[in-house]
Amino acid sequence: MHTKSDSEVTSVDQSWPARSPRRPLYYVQSPSNHDVEKMSYGSSPLGSPHHYYHSSPIHHSRESSTSRFSVSLKNPRNLSSWKKLHQSQHHDDDDHDDDVGDADQGSGHNIRLYLCFILLFVLLFTVFSLILWGASKSYGPKVLVKNIVFENLNIQAGNDDTGVPTDMLSLNSTVRIVYRNPATFFGVHVTSTPLELHYYQLSLASGQMKKFYVKRKKEKKMVVVVSGHQVPLYGGVSALGNARQQKQNVALPLNLTFVVRSRAHILGSLVRSKFYRRIRCSVTLHGSKLGKPANLTHSCLYN
Repeated sequence: MHTKSDSEVTSVDQSWPARSPRRPLYYVQSPSNHDVEKMSYGSSPLGSPHHYYHSSPIHHSRESSTSRFSVSLKNPRNLSSWKKLHQSQHHDDDDHDDDVGDADQGSGHNIRLYLCFILLFVLLFTVFSLILWGASKSYGPKVLVKNIVFENLNIQAGNDDTGVPTDMLSLNSTVRIVYRNPATFFGVHVTSTPLELHYYQLSLASGQMKKFYVKRKKEKKMVVVVSGHQVPLYGGVSALGNARQQKQNVALPLNLTFVVRSRAHILGSLVRSKFYRRIRCSVTLHGSKLGKPANLTHSCLYN
């Protein structure tokens, strides 16, 4: 029975036409972990005895993409490297943002420090300037009118500018003044208003003091000419009624007035202090004492 079946199989095989030889089958096998490690270290996949690659470029591209995907999934080292790279990128971005934020905060903090420093400097400078200014007030200048000398006195008849006849007075005198600056840390620039001799409200003579500068703890002596020329009297000076005939008997009460203005530059032009001295001296013009100094040391008021 066994023999019969063999013969039948043989006959059947012989009756069928000869088949074309079968093509060998190809299998795509994912690389193992050990192979992936070799690939990760640069070994070529062709060197493995378990891999066979088709010469077709399409099949090769499919196989390479599949291999890459399988490597990325199966190789824990590559996954950890990719995660570390991703985390390092995020960490670098965060560090950059933190650096930018820290730089902004640092610049803002520096600006606040500068503003505080400027305000503190202005405050300290203001306080220092006020201290200097207050201290300078205790060093007011000293003005002393020592004497006046009436050089000559002349009264004669004449006409004013409009042609009205009246007595005309000419007077010449000199005033000696001592100015002292007691300050220890600043000098002063000094000016004054015109020095005027008045008979009540009538101005008989005037003179101008020149500008000058006095250093600290120094003094200056001055001589100011106070004169009047052809001043119309219009009969307003009764004491001069007999002056043309008897000049020696003239006793004319006069007032000498002027204002001394002092300006101190304590700290350059930033801190300045001003002083005013209003001076009023009472003096009597005696016709018999012309050319002689009249002492005014105790005859003046200083305000």
